Amino acid sequence: MKNFFILHFSFLILHLLMKPLLCVLGVIFTGLGILGIFLPLLPTTPFLLLAAACFARGSEKFYNKLLNNKYLGQYITDFREKRGIPLRVKIISVTLLWLTIGYSALFAVKILWVKILLFVIATGVTIHILSIRTKSKEQRQ
Repeated sequence: MKNFFILHFSFLILHLLMKPLLCVLGVIFTGLGILGIFLPLLPTTPFLLLAAACFARGSEKFYNKLLNNKYLGQYITDFREKRGIPLRVKIISVTLLWLTIGYSALFAVKILWVKILLFVIATGVTIHILSIRTKSKEQRQ
């Protein structure tokens, strides 16, 4: 009987802490998503999708704020509706990716295998970005 109460109490505590924990994780993932807008190797959309999933279970208020956000909400809705990425965003992403990785590989890194690895990663990310559907002008409005 004692084990039953301990188990029940543990689930009660977990249940009470789950929503605040999901909100904290949502804020962290939102921050990482925002950083991903400016840092080419940090993905924006996956972090924003994780944030939306956390907020969906943790706080309806934060979930709605994220989806209705002027800048961030579009990433989530475009992904959900499989609209794609605007051509301008693809060009900027690939350009920044190659500039930062190229600089790092040529000037900051001295180890040959790390330089090769950086170029392999850049190639893989470029292929991935270019393989995503390009959002047409009609879909942007």
